[in-house]
Amino acid sequence: MTSLDNSAQPFGSRNLFGSSQELLFGGLPTFMRRHYSRELADVDIAVVGVPCDLATSFRPGARFGPSAIRKASIDMAWWDKQFFWDFNPFNRLAIVDYGDIQYEYGNPADMVEKTQRQVAEILKHGSEVLCLGGDHFISLPVIRAHADVHGPLSLVHFDAHTDTDSHGNTYDHGSMFYHAVEEGIVDPERSVQIGIRTEYDKNTDRFVVLSAPWVHDHGIVATIEEIRRVVAHNKAYLTFDIDCLDPAFAPGTGTPVVGGLSSAQALAIMRGLTEINFIGMDVVEVAPAYDTSSITAFAAAQLTLEYLCLKAFSRIDIV
Repeated sequence: MTSLDNSAQPFGSRNLFGSSQELLFGGLPTFMRRHYSRELADVDIAVVGVPCDLATSFRPGARFGPSAIRKASIDMAWWDKQFFWDFNPFNRLAIVDYGDIQYEYGNPADMVEKTQRQVAEILKHGSEVLCLGGDHFISLPVIRAHADVHGPLSLVHFDAHTDTDSHGNTYDHGSMFYHAVEEGIVDPERSVQIGIRTEYDKNTDRFVVLSAPWVHDHGIVATIEEIRRVVAHNKAYLTFDIDCLDPAFAPGTGTPVVGGLSSAQALAIMRGLTEINFIGMDVVEVAPAYDTSSITAFAAAQLTLEYLCLKAFSRIDIV
């Protein structure tokens, strides 16, 4: 009789390392088939979903982003070595799926409080955080928790929008980085925004902006070099709004803007950021209701995998 021990590896196994051999089309979907746990002993990175889209200004639906990214990530969980990197990050990093932030739906303030508190609790245990959104506003409480530990951070921000408009001092998914600068938790002079292709005030925006046309004109190498120059050796938080990608590559998002980066461009830029001292990441604004064949969710999952490879790159304990 066949053993059923492997029928739910993410829930039954306590092995924090290695790749899952569970059927890609079966089982229960955790992020990259990682063990589902809130026990953080010896955990390097906890993956946390923040299923909230109460701050959107156009199409809702990003509350379903975390589950869509998890489901897409299963296809990548079994690879022995990652393309380009030639190693398996899950042999170098202990990663768990921490589950989702629980909050009172309809109560944005409760989401902010619960998210900041839970992320702070994870950081207190010495683990890092990879967040799956949710609309982009979820970045504000996450960055607040990180800044409490690390001080003012550099922001490496991929997006179609700068998200630095005060919007009359409101709090939404287009104003959170205005508030982050005002609160002193992000250092704009040491921060860079990549892929921007909507209007912003060049006289008041203090971030270094590499617009989508700039990236197209100057190329991948120049973009990487400029990000490295701006951030230098500062601790940096990486936030990736999936609408940074052109809608041809990421239609499943709330505020698509044509003329964006391709998936290949974004991956190449990410892979060149090995010298940046990243302390956390989120990927946001995946709205699966508008997706086509899950290509947006697959792009988001691949971007998180590239981030894990960046984090694993400096590890010498190759298995």
